[in-house]
Amino acid sequence: MQIYNSLTRKKEPFVPLHEGKVGIYACGPTVYNYFHIGNARPFITFDILRRQLEREGYEVTFVQNFTDIDDKMIRRANEEGITVKELADRFIAEYFVDAKALGIRAATVHPKATEHIPEIIRLITRLIENGKAYATPAGDVYYRVSAFPGYGKLSGQNSEEREAGASERLNVETDKEAPEDFAVWKAQKPGEPAWDSPWGKGRPGWHIECSAMSMKYLGETFDIHCGGKDLLFPHHENEIAQSEGATGKPYVRYWMHNGFINVDNQKMSKSLGNFFTVRDIAKEYDLEAVRMFMLSAHYRSPINFSRDQIEAANASLNRLYTARDTLRFQRENGEDRPMNEAEQAFAGRLKEYEKRFDDAMDDDMNTADALGAIFELVKDANVLAAQGGMSREAAAAALKSLEAVCDVLGLLSKKEDALPEEIARLVEERAEARKNKDWARSDALREQIVAAGYILEDTKQGQKVRKDV
Repeated sequence: MQIYNSLTRKKEPFVPLHEGKVGIYACGPTVYNYFHIGNARPFITFDILRRQLEREGYEVTFVQNFTDIDDKMIRRANEEGITVKELADRFIAEYFVDAKALGIRAATVHPKATEHIPEIIRLITRLIENGKAYATPAGDVYYRVSAFPGYGKLSGQNSEEREAGASERLNVETDKEAPEDFAVWKAQKPGEPAWDSPWGKGRPGWHIECSAMSMKYLGETFDIHCGGKDLLFPHHENEIAQSEGATGKPYVRYWMHNGFINVDNQKMSKSLGNFFTVRDIAKEYDLEAVRMFMLSAHYRSPINFSRDQIEAANASLNRLYTARDTLRFQRENGEDRPMNEAEQAFAGRLKEYEKRFDDAMDDDMNTADALGAIFELVKDANVLAAQGGMSREAAAAALKSLEAVCDVLGLLSKKEDALPEEIARLVEERAEARKNKDWARSDALREQIVAAGYILEDTKQGQKVRKDV
């Protein structure tokens, strides 16, 4: 697999630190609200990375955190008159609802910042001992950026740019040595949750949380750290400074960042009224169509979200479901014989389609080309089926290939629902009417079935009925 490494700004062959094993840390949500469509992109993208690595035989440890203490959480909890923990627990549960609907698998570990305070304090202590951080009389602790010569290597920002950015982001604080220094521990303010520390009661800064949690579960050096492009600076830059400043070792070997999402060709923002949570979108669309939409562009490219795009993705998704259901029907009802010469040639091409899929995925996760290979497989299967009855063996081979590659992309996750009892009865009555050549009765029953929202096809193997989508 070739991966574009944000640190080196080039594609590199992926070679894991430990043979056969991969450690991945993906930045998760701050749980003060439902996550939005922009958050969904990295969650889906790096879920697919994990699945492809597992397809290639790696044992993957996938860590995705929950930021369950920060300024936004404190503010919202106060507005609602509840504790920060109550707010976090609520939206962690809601995260899993939306993630499941998007086909995102649970991580190997989902650490919470508040459950790792001892690890965070130990890490800050190491930084102070190494001269990389300093405590203030007020009880805050800051990272001393000037003490880390490698600062800026991920983002490429120079010292002047960083200082200007820091001045814009932060109020002037007299106890900081330099404007670009950032907090790793914040002294308690009235009404805020706090934990005991050597510097007094307080809470961790955002950046130090991810350093402590990632190194706890993956080691002081690990394979892949990923997230949205918006996290590259300052969050990921600060993680590098903290982690390497404490250990003296390389922190992460491959950095991966996905591109932004625009909405109707505009940057997503609440002020423009184009800010959508995944929960909002679920009221209009099946979220598997949102996942399909995300796969249509390379993960590092910007992508434009619109209703037209989602509807196009849904149409493509329906093509895959139709193909899957047809192959399942042929597997159960097709001709019970060995594959003929045409089917044997088709079975050989299935391996070619899978190789094209893997080659695309190994080229820095080119999901658009991977989808192209899948739709070529579907087209080939449809042509073969149209030429005559497909054997059960050929249908089973095609179905196995289709489901294997779609599983990597997290598609075709819905089960084929059994027909409701009333529809099944109408289908049986129609089969009997056709057997008796009662065509008027057969047509009337077809109209009832279609009016109930089902598609009915007559094949050599019998009636094929599925829910219209």
